[in-house]
Amino acid sequence: MSATSYVPEDKRDPFGVEQARAQMETAYALADDQLRAGPWAMGDDFTLADCAALPALFYGDKVAPFAKRWSHVTAYFERLKGRPSVERVLAEAAPYMKMFPG
Repeated sequence: MSATSYVPEDKRDPFGVEQARAQMETAYALADDQLRAGPWAMGDDFTLADCAALPALFYGDKVAPFAKRWSHVTAYFERLKGRPSVERVLAEAAPYMKMFPG
């Protein structure tokens, strides 16, 4: 099932989707620049900011993948996913991922 198959044709908004993707690209660009400074969102230490970034990057990558364009964001996301606590969260969430559209 595609992400739009459950949305009635007259309720779809291609222009709005285009705008949202452009906003995500802006956010990825800002994050990519910020992540040049250190391995984590706020520099050398893993903080609550990194915990907060995971869901946005996880779901953002599903709807607007960043791997081919934003190398610092991609490397950061891989570091996040490599943390034992994040691995545990993703493993516990795995059975529910089928409910996420797309």
